[in-house]
Amino acid sequence: MENLMGLLRIHMIRGVNLAVRDVRSSDPYVVVKMGKQKLKTRVIKQNINPEWNDDLTLSVVDPNLPVLIKVYDKDTFSLDDKMGDAEFDISHFIEVVKMRLDDLPSGTIIRKIQPSRENCLSEESCIVWANGKVVQNMFLRLRHVETGEVELQLEWIDIPGSRGL
Repeated sequence: MENLMGLLRIHMIRGVNLAVRDVRSSDPYVVVKMGKQKLKTRVIKQNINPEWNDDLTLSVVDPNLPVLIKVYDKDTFSLDDKMGDAEFDISHFIEVVKMRLDDLPSGTIIRKIQPSRENCLSEESCIVWANGKVVQNMFLRLRHVETGEVELQLEWIDIPGSRGL
C-alpha cells in the first residue's frame, strides 16, 4: 500500500472492425496488463464490433509502465486465437492529473496527444475535464493483425492513505 499511487480505471468501450477468427465472426475479449497485473473483459459472442462497456481497474505503483492490451477470440476446444494488441503510456494522463485542476467547465480539453510511430493511437486522443474529473479518450489501432481498433477511456481514482501523485 505504501507504494500505491492510486488506481487507473480503464473503461473498455468497444472494438471496431476486429479480425474474423472463426468461420464468419469472432468471440472477442480483451486482456489488459500492467506490470504483473492482468485483467480481462467479458466475451462478446459472434461480433467483430463488440461493445464491452466493462470497467477494469489497475493499481498504479509505477506510472512509467506501459499498459498492454491484447484482444483474443474465445474458442471452446482449442487455444484462444490472437486478434491483435496495442499498448499505451499513461505519463501524459498522469501529468494532467497532477495539475490538480478544479472548477473547469465540463468538456474542457486540457491536452491533445497526436498519433505517431511511438504510440498505437489511430486518431488524436484528448485529455478532458469532464464532470469534475480528468478523463482521456483513446482509439487504439491493433498491431500484429490485419484489422481492428479498440476504444477506451481512462480515469484516475485517488486512494486515501496511498502515497498519491
